[in-house]
Amino acid sequence: MSDDPEYSRPEAPFNTLPPMVVALALVLGGIEIVFQIGALGVVGGPEAVGWRLSALQEFSFIDDVFEQMQMLNIWPFEHVRRFFTYAFVHVSFTHCAMALVFILAMGKMVGEVFGNVAVLVIFALCTVAGALAYGLILDTARPLMGGYPAAYGFIGAYSFVLWVGYGRSGENRLAAFRLIAFLMGIQAVYALLFGGGQETVADLAGFAMGFVLSVLFVPGTMGRILTKLRQR
Repeated sequence: MSDDPEYSRPEAPFNTLPPMVVALALVLGGIEIVFQIGALGVVGGPEAVGWRLSALQEFSFIDDVFEQMQMLNIWPFEHVRRFFTYAFVHVSFTHCAMALVFILAMGKMVGEVFGNVAVLVIFALCTVAGALAYGLILDTARPLMGGYPAAYGFIGAYSFVLWVGYGRSGENRLAAFRLIAFLMGIQAVYALLFGGGQETVADLAGFAMGFVLSVLFVPGTMGRILTKLRQR
């Protein structure tokens, strides 16, 4: 094949994304596509119309269920798994699409800096952190669903990268938090106009977990932090 740029093939979009980010996007998007074609009656017969509702009932994180488990100190797997599985079910196509946009954009940056293992760890632990915060802080009958706490975890990890970069260049490190401040502002306006907003607790928990976890993926960072703490 000729090396002439004029004859070179354009790169496929997924070639520029870390493999783990692609895998997560395919799983989340694939589940949503199944719900969509089921609702259209293309597959699954009449029962397929209710696939999304059934999945939300079975896999979303429900505060009442969590409180019951705490009270009885009984932790059946079918409900413990909700701490993680809620990330894979969404209310609608738009709900899923917005989560995918953040995961692809922020996950790409995080994966390029920290690698594929970090992408998976951040996704999983930020998802769990979001559910824990939602269950411990709130008292609500509204189920938690969607990959937003994980997406905000990637935003937290990216903010950490900016925070370190600004510090090394002598710039104001608070600038690293512009994106999260902007997004929280949008969520606040949306909550005032349309109600809701409880999910913000889970999103912020995911952001915080992503920021903290990033320390583990930067060689020597923890040692430098401990040294500074000892000097105070």
